[in-house]
Amino acid sequence: MNKEKIKNKLTPEQSAVLCDSATEPPFSGELLHNKEKGTYSCAACGMELFSSEAKFDSGTGWPSFFKALPNVETADDYSHGMHRIEVKCKNCGGHLGHVFDDGPTPTGKRYCINSLSLKFAKR
Repeated sequence: MNKEKIKNKLTPEQSAVLCDSATEPPFSGELLHNKEKGTYSCAACGMELFSSEAKFDSGTGWPSFFKALPNVETADDYSHGMHRIEVKCKNCGGHLGHVFDDGPTPTGKRYCINSLSLKFAKR
């Protein structure tokens, strides 16, 4: 990821999440309660990441999805003294959030994603 090139396109808050792996405060994201049909894309590069059809209310304070599109990749994250699975944009490498194994069927996954890392387009 060319962080400097990406940072120029983002707000300081988006840059902190996408480039520096920060986490937005729970229940603060503008896309948390979005129930419209459409596609969630990377705020840094525009790559499509999640469909609204996979979004669900996890009650955790961040937009949650049970399935990602193929443009999402994962990596081991050992920050904060624990092991988690980081979710990243496959195109630009931007940090999106983390994925957990406590989601609903059919996948059992909960992609816990920062609103600041996403853009939404209605269908």
